Amino acid sequence: MKKIYFAGSIRGGRVDAGLYARMIDYMKAKGHIVLTEHVGHPELNPLEQGKDRDGAIYAQDTAWLRESELLIGECTCPSLGVGYELAYAERFGKPCYIFYNRTKAQLSAMLTGDPYFHVFPYENEAELFAMLEKLL
Repeated sequence: MKKIYFAGSIRGGRVDAGLYARMIDYMKAKGHIVLTEHVGHPELNPLEQGKDRDGAIYAQDTAWLRESELLIGECTCPSLGVGYELAYAERFGKPCYIFYNRTKAQLSAMLTGDPYFHVFPYENEAELFAMLEKLL
């Protein structure tokens, strides 16, 4: 059982929220603890979060990052926050596994060019979950 920090876009766009939920459910079904399971909740509305909560969100997320054993990120939808989380995890030596749909996005060279990150392009969910199975 591992403590996983799942990273996915919130304020950058919620187009993949359903996929995030399926990935989180899959990891939990495998017996892992997903510290950020709220990222997959379909009713999570980034517009309701407000700047008055930004400090608390930062404190909680960075605490979860330090507590986690690894980071799994779905990066098809670009997100400044996910990019920051990846760099933060790298700083603390947390293994980082990045998934993205190569038919929908081109991942930043800042991620693909950094040998620290394990990058897994996929074309469909079956391929994604097969790679996730091997990883877990």
